[in-house]
Amino acid sequence: MRTHYPRTRHLPWSPGATADDVRVTDLGGLRGREVVVTEKLDGENTTLYSDGLHARSLDSAHHPSRAWVKALQGRIAHRIPEGWRVCGENMYARHSIAYDDLESYFYGFSVWDELGRCLDWDRTVRFLRGLGIPVPRVQWRGVFDERALRGMKLDLGRQEGYVVRTADGFMAEEFGQRVAKWVRAGHVRTGTHWMHAAVVENGLGPGAALWDVRSGAAVDARALGDGDHEAVAHLDLGGHTGDARLAGVLAALLHRERRAALAPRLAPALGLPLARRVADLVGLHTALHRPYPDEDRRAGLVRMSYAVDLGVLHAVAAATADTADARGQVAWSALHAEEIAPLKGLTEAFADLEPGAGARCRAEARLAYADGRIGSVEEAVAATWRWRGGDFPRLIHLVGPSGSGKSTFARSLDGIDAYVSLDDLRAARGSRADQKANGDVLRAGLDRLDTALAAGGTVVWDATSLSPQQRSLVHAVARRRDALTTHAVALVDEDELVRRNATREHPVPPQALTAQLHRFVPPYPGEAHRTWYIGASGTVEEEA
Repeated sequence: MRTHYPRTRHLPWSPGATADDVRVTDLGGLRGREVVVTEKLDGENTTLYSDGLHARSLDSAHHPSRAWVKALQGRIAHRIPEGWRVCGENMYARHSIAYDDLESYFYGFSVWDELGRCLDWDRTVRFLRGLGIPVPRVQWRGVFDERALRGMKLDLGRQEGYVVRTADGFMAEEFGQRVAKWVRAGHVRTGTHWMHAAVVENGLGPGAALWDVRSGAAVDARALGDGDHEAVAHLDLGGHTGDARLAGVLAALLHRERRAALAPRLAPALGLPLARRVADLVGLHTALHRPYPDEDRRAGLVRMSYAVDLGVLHAVAAATADTADARGQVAWSALHAEEIAPLKGLTEAFADLEPGAGARCRAEARLAYADGRIGSVEEAVAATWRWRGGDFPRLIHLVGPSGSGKSTFARSLDGIDAYVSLDDLRAARGSRADQKANGDVLRAGLDRLDTALAAGGTVVWDATSLSPQQRSLVHAVARRRDALTTHAVALVDEDELVRRNATREHPVPPQALTAQLHRFVPPYPGEAHRTWYIGASGTVEEEA
């Protein structure tokens, strides 16, 4: 069934309302609610379904400016549930505002289910990203504040206005109370309506190639940059769309890169969570090229699934395999992977617990599932009863090269009961730069860690911990004291590390920093009970 998109009412202070427009007369549907304010884009209102699309008019005819969005609908139709609709803005043709840096020619702003309910904003963003559709730029978010909205500053030469909607979902009949807009005065500034003039394309920005990949378009590897274009040509990602598809394409393109350097390098363009997944695909895919004991294969694949999508991992491994034997190993692994189903419902099962206890129970359940000791969420709840009360010590294990911001991050945390720093122990012996007594310093640090965890509370271990071998010594102490272990992994671009090192109070020699970077093997999700990935911002940008 086709549904006409409702007319959006103007806010009382919108200067762009004409005599034909409708204004909001009662803001009661917005007041007291969390709202999201997004940029209002100057395009053509368009609705996509699993079996077609239309512009605002249900019987909209063909127009050259609609060819691109028709191709998009054809690529993503299989991912739109029957009865659902995706509403957004077709930005292909220039109207009154000339855009030159669009992320895509189609932006989604709402998704409606088969019952006529508009999804809440966060779910909308996730659903659209899975289709490969961006959303308009968020200008403001918070509890509705008329003064804040009236005071918003816009670039009226480049922005049409803004749209306010409640962050929560709502039914179609509530639209008039939950959505409103502000439009600049005299918005239409062209003499001839765009529909009756020659089509002038808006301009795309550098991020558009990434959204094309997400939406399932044919991959132009050269538009993504240098790398193994042949591997990308051999990549078969099946029906994957969204970030999963983009991660696979980038991992195939960059599969020869050093994993530790990849995530921080890609983070500015992709965000750290997606950049980390690309790097982990690069790190893990070669393991599928080699023989693996079949009796251990299920457990190994389940553990890998906590870091990356197994379907994407096998696709990358198949595209990069350079021998018949390696291709055979990937095919055999893929058969085993088909039998692995994720253990769903863990988040909900432990949602009522204190965050640390919930993280511990989820991690222990995932470990038990990988080992084949449990097979359902109900069994997971039963198997983790001893940690539900949160009565265990907690270890925050810092990981990352010198200058990556680990210590600054850790010393800003609240509720730390003990802090074990190897640099501080060296300084107490005479010089924090003296590496001659590293064995003695490490033993002293591990003794202090053991004592601190035995006393309970939260303890920080501050050292570079660059390799699995170095981390294993700390893990052994944590296991002995039954501690919740959190890896706090600092992922900062190498150029930024060099810049920071030059201005540190205690810089390390450049050759020492270079050696650290080449030894750095970041932990994967699942190697600790939880993992915090800290980006260049100095904050946790992903929890895995």
